[in-house]
Amino acid sequence: MLLRLLLIWSLNSLALIAVASFVPGIHVDGFMAAFVAALVLGLVNTLIRPIFLVLTLPVTVLTLGLFILVINGLMFWFAGSILRGFVVDSFWHAVLGALLFSIFSWALSAAAAQLLVRKHGQSNHPDQL
Repeated sequence: MLLRLLLIWSLNSLALIAVASFVPGIHVDGFMAAFVAALVLGLVNTLIRPIFLVLTLPVTVLTLGLFILVINGLMFWFAGSILRGFVVDSFWHAVLGALLFSIFSWALSAAAAQLLVRKHGQSNHPDQL
């Protein structure tokens, strides 16, 4: 369980570094800064994001779910504003960064899950780590 958590955390750090290389308005000072930023993003998405999702549910329904992109961008921007080694220049960079971060994180997690399934045989949930 702990090893799985560290693997996901490391993959999210790599995804954050990849996002910083693709989006010019997002800056990460190194792997340690990405590691801390991935932790903060995980905590923000676990603790704060659900509250925003409930409070903005009518707007999310009216926009057919597209407002969730705005919420994800706000969470990404917030994490960038409270950390030193992780900087997000603007809201739109945050929205693009959050979108790319989720795609990269999903792709890395799916690839790692496939590698683990091949190495250790079949598991109950091969699509999840």
